[in-house]
Amino acid sequence: MKKRVLIALFVTFSVVCYGQSFKPKQLREATVEQLHTAMQAGKLTAVQLVQLYLDRIEAYDKQGPFINALIMVNPKALIEARRLDSLYKATGKFVGPLHGIPVIVKDNYNTADMPTTNGTLAMKTSVPPRDAFVIKRIRDAGAIIIAKSNLAEFATSGHFSVSSILPGYSHNPYDTRRTTAGSSGGTAAAVAADFGTIGLGTDTGSSIRGPSSHQSLVGFRPTLGLVSRDGIAPLAMTNDTGGPICRTVDDAVRLLDVIAGYDQADTVTQRSKGNVPASYRQFLDKNGLKGARIGVFRQLVTPKNADPQVYALFNKALDELRMAGAIVIDSVRVPELDTINKSFDTIPQLRRDFNLYLANLGPNAPHKSLRSIIKSRQFHPSIEKTLLDADADTLSPEAHKGWAKNMALRARLRQLLLRAMDSTGVDALVYPSFSYPPRLIGDLNTPSGTNNNALSPPTGFPAFTVPMGFTYNDLPAGLQFFGRPFSEPTLVRLCYAYEQATHHRHPPATTPVLPKNKRKVATM
Repeated sequence: MKKRVLIALFVTFSVVCYGQSFKPKQLREATVEQLHTAMQAGKLTAVQLVQLYLDRIEAYDKQGPFINALIMVNPKALIEARRLDSLYKATGKFVGPLHGIPVIVKDNYNTADMPTTNGTLAMKTSVPPRDAFVIKRIRDAGAIIIAKSNLAEFATSGHFSVSSILPGYSHNPYDTRRTTAGSSGGTAAAVAADFGTIGLGTDTGSSIRGPSSHQSLVGFRPTLGLVSRDGIAPLAMTNDTGGPICRTVDDAVRLLDVIAGYDQADTVTQRSKGNVPASYRQFLDKNGLKGARIGVFRQLVTPKNADPQVYALFNKALDELRMAGAIVIDSVRVPELDTINKSFDTIPQLRRDFNLYLANLGPNAPHKSLRSIIKSRQFHPSIEKTLLDADADTLSPEAHKGWAKNMALRARLRQLLLRAMDSTGVDALVYPSFSYPPRLIGDLNTPSGTNNNALSPPTGFPAFTVPMGFTYNDLPAGLQFFGRPFSEPTLVRLCYAYEQATHHRHPPATTPVLPKNKRKVATM
């Protein structure tokens, strides 16, 4: 008994000493590389790291500024951290490239040890039988899921993040009166507020790049087919993809390295074969803009359709690209763009895709069909019409007479964009992710200014957003880089060089370093 007490005292003493070495102020904006360096130097353990984030979550998510970004904190996060610390102590090696790194996961990714709600109260008790493909990948790489984040319910809105599973809106940490955008707004707000190191979102029309832009983050919407959707609650499988939401390009690239690649359970990832490099990190080049040809896509930003401050930030960003050595081609146009985007027929895919998702949850799923969820009335009133319309349309998406037309329009848009890029010899196109700052919560009348759904979702081409600066009242704006299919290496190079040349991001004032009286000492 005495021996056990001595061991416990020694472990506690060690933890306290480590805690004195790695100070909470060092956690703010900490990158994967910085945290791993601290672990290797013996200044930080995974347990201490998780506890530091848990302290911030407790202080800022449901009290203080009330960011309201998280649906559920993982009750086993510290247990997993202890396991990883034990393995590192025994072997002297990390289990993988994300060893001990706390991740914020949007709550439409299946997690076999926690409920996956898709933001709806009807799925509150739904614990999937297995992890999503991407979740298994990050766990195998050593990541710790610290929390599941809020989203626009069923991922149906790119404008805000509100759901029936969590009372109230998620709030933008840069101004808590304002929206986080959607649908991955909870992930973005949590990453911006330092509730975790990195984050996972999904993007159907806007939902990675929108929240990333509104929270001064890096958001990657990869080429459709680069990242598996298996085990992710669907909205529209023609567009759906997952991707990183992080504070730096380096961190987003580290996450992309882990999640990219073929998955036999998602046939669209067949396209990724031969298109995934050994590591995207090899393309992190701070001089990557030198000689690069950047096309300005002004159709998505003119004085008439943009906030003056965002328009000014965009023009300043073009000067920054030039100063970093880029050749800026102003401008590149696709005259048919507006006509094409207005010509798409609305064809619901939710009923078929979501019913298939429910069928894969096994016999213990709380609901077996979308209709059952509708009958339960356990969803936010804002999505009632969307759900009813989806369930009333009993045709398969492909059986609609507009399906062939939509596919032809997508092919035409891909052709026109490639022709425009090839004829001007540009490596990528740039435009603001939003032409307006984040709206006030509840404001659905003033322009949202989103440019996120215009090019990437209908084509499946990749688009990355990086911080472009702030308006006079400290509201973030994002610069979007749009590329050819599987041109992620090029986009990584360009985005990283721009980020390193500008360093526009700064943390929000609403979630500062915690004072001592708000911190706990982690124990083994």
